[in-house]
Amino acid sequence: MGDRFGALEAKHVAFIDAQRVFFVGTAGAEGRVNVSPKGMDSLRVIDPNRIVWLNLTGSGNETAAHVLENDRMTIMWCAFEGKPLILRAYGVARVVHPRDEKWETYTELFGEVPGARQYFELDVDLVQTSCGFGVPLYDYVEERETLTKWAVTKGPDGVAAYWEAKNQASLDDKPTGIFE
Repeated sequence: MGDRFGALEAKHVAFIDAQRVFFVGTAGAEGRVNVSPKGMDSLRVIDPNRIVWLNLTGSGNETAAHVLENDRMTIMWCAFEGKPLILRAYGVARVVHPRDEKWETYTELFGEVPGARQYFELDVDLVQTSCGFGVPLYDYVEERETLTKWAVTKGPDGVAAYWEAKNQASLDDKPTGIFE
């Protein structure tokens, strides 16, 4: 049922590319564990041991706070269509902010996206698959445009003001590093 791999194989990358949603799990040394759903074509497999995903502005910024304190991260995909499968990529993560040198490199991969807040790099050291027999089947309808419309309406200054008001600390009041 379950298998372990030291890196992403071609079949794993093909599975990841076919998924429309993924889940990111992080935790600080203490406090709450965070699991966030992500979508909107915001993930790229760079090579068998490296994934980069774009984090868009949201109501919280737990992942950034956790990665600053404890760099462990797990990304999980579930097959909601077709053959059942769950795939997890485990590893060490780093955050890349707009002020960082790598920002432009990753923006070339994703394009300019309104509300782009951070990129996260995951150095993958373990890939695990499991059956997914308990995951229900769902039909994909379409992407939601709400977040993009919100960011466009706010504009860059409004998004930065939102970061200042809502994204500087985690639920456990730990810094997110969004500003220098």
